Amino acid sequence: MAEAAQAVTMFLCGDVMTGRGVDQILPHPCRPYLYEPVVRSALEYVALAERAHAEISRPVDYAYVWGVALDELERRKPAARIINLETSITTSERAAPKGINYRMNPANVGVLSVAGVDCAVLANNHVLDWGAPGLIETLDTLATAGIRVAGAGRTQTEAEAPAAIDLSEGGRILVFAFGAVDSGIPRGWSAGAAGPGVSWIADYSSHTVIRIGDLIAASKRAGDIAVASIHWGSNWGYEIPEEHRRFAYQLIERAGVDLVYGHSSHHVKAIEVHRGRLILYGCGDFLNDYEGIHGLKDFRDDLTMMYFPTIDTRSRQLTQLEMVPLLIRSFRLQRPPAADSRWLCDMLDRECRRFGASVVKRDERVVLAWH
Repeated sequence: MAEAAQAVTMFLCGDVMTGRGVDQILPHPCRPYLYEPVVRSALEYVALAERAHAEISRPVDYAYVWGVALDELERRKPAARIINLETSITTSERAAPKGINYRMNPANVGVLSVAGVDCAVLANNHVLDWGAPGLIETLDTLATAGIRVAGAGRTQTEAEAPAAIDLSEGGRILVFAFGAVDSGIPRGWSAGAAGPGVSWIADYSSHTVIRIGDLIAASKRAGDIAVASIHWGSNWGYEIPEEHRRFAYQLIERAGVDLVYGHSSHHVKAIEVHRGRLILYGCGDFLNDYEGIHGLKDFRDDLTMMYFPTIDTRSRQLTQLEMVPLLIRSFRLQRPPAADSRWLCDMLDRECRRFGASVVKRDERVVLAWH
């Protein structure tokens, strides 16, 4: 008799930014001073959100920002909870000269623990906002909290090593994370043989695919699922660069990747399934302090998704992708009004259809359908 298939469901989301204004409403905020050209205090971002919507009674508890997302996580109980943490966790005053610097007080790390985060991806363009001391403090804080990291470390070897999440039925989820130059990560942030930094990629060439494949082959065992987190591309726009598509395909076909977890865009982008493997081209922002800021509002960066992919551990292919639309309001994740949820699903359906997939509602569930 054939062996029964085993399925594992994980939770993925876009950029989690718990610094700046969000940090200010938590119990232990950093000094609010900023080095931005116009805004000089993180408290101004709180004031902007309050003027746009409603007063935020401070301090909030750690569960506040996650809102209804915690209910979804409790209901579904995914085997792994993986986020892109786009915030340095530090009290360092050594701000990188880049204009926008995100940080959260290490004393507020409970905001990640309360959501049961298993892995924080750090290969992004904000983890070194407060220099190498800020990165080291981030790594130490997350380690103390029992949260695995991927994509940054004290050396290149550490930055390239996967975060390993054990599965109850055997096997592991291995999270490899890479930050690409076209997301705004400077070469100088790349980890070295004896220096801290991120796992950085300069291009999407065959050489880069081989390098990533070698890293995966050195760690992956039978029964493991390899997730490749890629921080890539610009903040705005629905267009998927052809080089991103080719790179994702090659990671799946040649490097042993079972799921491509892409992020950097401030808004949700298209999804594709290639050879049974999921490709998330852009998961959008999941938590931020952007309310009240006038910008490219047509993209609705206040609307976001929770992604719950289910993978067959024998074939390592996607069997289901369920999504939950959410709204960021008053620095908190909430259920969106029906019209907003419909807009988000319709937009994502439009973008996915270009790649042979569609977004459909089934009994109040939002799922991906693919050929």
